[in-house]
Amino acid sequence: MNNAAIYFERPSNEKTLNHSPGSRERKLLSAELDRISANTEDIPLIIGGKEVRTGKMGKVVMPHNHQHVLATYHMAGEAEVQMAIDAAKKAHDEWESISWVERVSISLKAAELLATTYRPLINTATMLGQGKSVYQAEIDAACETIDFLRFNARFTSEIYGDQPHSSPGIINRFEYRPLEGFVFTVTPFNFTAIASNLNMAPVVMGNTVVWKPATTSLLSNYILMKVFHEAGLPDGVINFIPGSGGAIGKQVLSHRDLAGIHFTGSTSTFNQIWKQTSENISNFKSYPRIVGETGGKDFIFVHPSADPQEVAVAMVRGAFEYQGQKCSAASRTYIPESLWNDIHDRVGEMISQITVGPVREFHHFMNAVIDEKSFDNIMSYIDYAGKSPDATILFGGTGDKSVGYFIQPTVILTTDPHFKTMEEEIFGPVLTIYVYKDNDFEKTLSICDQTSPYALTGSVFSRDRQALNQACRILRYAAGNFYFNDKPSGAVVGQQPFGGARGSGTNDKSGSYLNLLRWTNPRTIKETLIPATEFTYPFMKKDSCH
Repeated sequence: MNNAAIYFERPSNEKTLNHSPGSRERKLLSAELDRISANTEDIPLIIGGKEVRTGKMGKVVMPHNHQHVLATYHMAGEAEVQMAIDAAKKAHDEWESISWVERVSISLKAAELLATTYRPLINTATMLGQGKSVYQAEIDAACETIDFLRFNARFTSEIYGDQPHSSPGIINRFEYRPLEGFVFTVTPFNFTAIASNLNMAPVVMGNTVVWKPATTSLLSNYILMKVFHEAGLPDGVINFIPGSGGAIGKQVLSHRDLAGIHFTGSTSTFNQIWKQTSENISNFKSYPRIVGETGGKDFIFVHPSADPQEVAVAMVRGAFEYQGQKCSAASRTYIPESLWNDIHDRVGEMISQITVGPVREFHHFMNAVIDEKSFDNIMSYIDYAGKSPDATILFGGTGDKSVGYFIQPTVILTTDPHFKTMEEEIFGPVLTIYVYKDNDFEKTLSICDQTSPYALTGSVFSRDRQALNQACRILRYAAGNFYFNDKPSGAVVGQQPFGGARGSGTNDKSGSYLNLLRWTNPRTIKETLIPATEFTYPFMKKDSCH
């Protein structure tokens, strides 16, 4: 038995490959794009390490070409959900008893496989299935996924190394047990890295998982499952069950052994999960840990001292990268009158250079939104603004779903700081601007703080340190990730741990040790080396002088 005390050093973040013309990575990616596009993957459930095919089928299509079926998948029914729960429970005892070093070693091997052998494949699946450009896929499916897997090794060693003080004659220690039961993971379409981490974060702490993936990210998520298996993850530790979220959730959220929920998705869905869980609270063996990252209405706030070019770049990148389908995407901007005309012209010039098209054509800055439901929802906001006397569509405002779900980058100007598109999450390439009077900086900061129910990300642009400090104070609770002179998206694992509060979630900070702590159930153990042999204490003895 290896009884060495192992401590994992802090890793470096995975280097982003450029995929420039003629590069090796571009050639490998192009070959995978050809191969995956020419085939239709059959995606089964994976329960207890076995592929399960129910015959109840669904389709995964390419967002940029919705007539192209990328994969078909089998849907879980009531019997399969129960099978997944049983498999997770069965695997729990053995998995928790494995040394944490062995668990982390599997995570690290998965990272190496994704960094080398499977990098072109995971990027390709994310591009074709989730509508990401090669750059957006690379920073997500490859780099961020790898970073989560590697940094969690470091965080785990930090957690297990944190032990209580022992006094003379007493030995104290923490035992970091996993949760008692199984963890239910619900993952979104927009980040392959999130799908990986929502599962592997509980897993490295000794938990077993029932995973409900988003339908529109099934191809990349299925590949993750195969990578985890190749890395050595035992059968039943993660159980992969595509299907109806409502049906799966109803069954899982009432089960006695539900120990935790790890969620990323819409606020409305998370609220429903929380409600269902609370309604079943008397059924559970333990109080389930509920960890969720949900919606955002992320802002860029501009001070009169800001540089207009820096602001314009942050607005365009922050709002329109990945078609605005990031929880952290810039969605509302507050600009002082003195800078408005200059910023307007710069943003307009940049947008005029943006092209929107298929992911296979690498020169496009933007691609398709994820599906028809999303397309229709986004266009409904644009149409609302176009008809409102309180708003003007400055740029974009059009969409076309005849071939793919394409929407042009859209900028709306409003005279009402509480206009619908300033308050509600749209999750698409739509940015709304409110222009304020320069001397209303503090007043408008308060409006920004009180406008939205969300509090995920936000940024402030200023060359005045006092203004930055003032904004930081007034917007203290308006964003869990707050940026000075940068766009409000692009958090990096180990550098900007991610999460927000209010209507944006539980702020348990993925990309740090804080998230991993949620998947532990610590036990304090005290050992007294020489126990007491008398029940009396010295103060009880009589004074000899009396």
